[in-house]
Amino acid sequence: MMRLSSMLVRNTKLCVNVNQMQVAAFSSKAPEMIKVEKVGEKQNVALIKLNRPKALNALCAQLMTELADALHTLDTDKSVGAIVITGSERAFAAGADIKEMTNNEFASTFSGSFLSNWTAVSDVKKPVIAAVNGFALGGGNELAMMCDIIYAGEKARFGQPEINIGTIPGAGGTQRWARAAGKSFAMEVCLTGNHVSAQEAKEHGIVSKIYPADQVVGEAVKLGEKIAEQSPLIVQMAKEAVNKAYELTLQEGLHFERRLFHTTFATKDRKEGMTAFAEKRKPQWESK
Repeated sequence: MMRLSSMLVRNTKLCVNVNQMQVAAFSSKAPEMIKVEKVGEKQNVALIKLNRPKALNALCAQLMTELADALHTLDTDKSVGAIVITGSERAFAAGADIKEMTNNEFASTFSGSFLSNWTAVSDVKKPVIAAVNGFALGGGNELAMMCDIIYAGEKARFGQPEINIGTIPGAGGTQRWARAAGKSFAMEVCLTGNHVSAQEAKEHGIVSKIYPADQVVGEAVKLGEKIAEQSPLIVQMAKEAVNKAYELTLQEGLHFERRLFHTTFATKDRKEGMTAFAEKRKPQWESK
């Protein structure tokens, strides 16, 4: 969860060092560090843009609180079928805001709720797509890997450089790299702090597709529109089943999948989907 380097720190607009009471206050304000809009032909895809350009979108407490609030709102918005998270062409997110952490002490960090709201992305029930350009390092990489699908620009750079500042990833870096890319590559990434190119990330299963930098967000939105055409209820079931593959044994996962498959037969959308297929027409989903 590391920013780039001291060179970048000089350009950082410091995020307010907040306590729990201040964090709660952010939720009542209009977001300052993210931009949220509905996009796509049917306005059914939410686009969240991280917006701390001078700090290369370093993930401070205020930004992460705003992101968590936005995700919670969008997850309950029936007009939204998928969510895209992006940054700028220079940086998706260059890491966590190290200056917020520098003076943290063990007792308060261990016993408090430090980084508790960083799980918001992985808690979302709707599909979340990361459109990554530029640097996705430390916490920025972990944020991308919490998403369900990653599209990357040709010059995107991934990595976990925490080792360079005397700490380790704290928002899933060691776990998600190992599960996606295997132990050996995960060790190399976490023990060296080396950057990983978009092509290497794709080869190791981190990235789904690579596009020119100016096309990544548009392609991610198109993917979101395709997903949003499906039954929201069934999409949620499919997402849950795939995610369970990372947590269960093969036999347990197969059993879980089979039971969810059986569950679809209790839904109106399964009936409508199969009927529409037989009648050669477009299904009309009710999410029931």
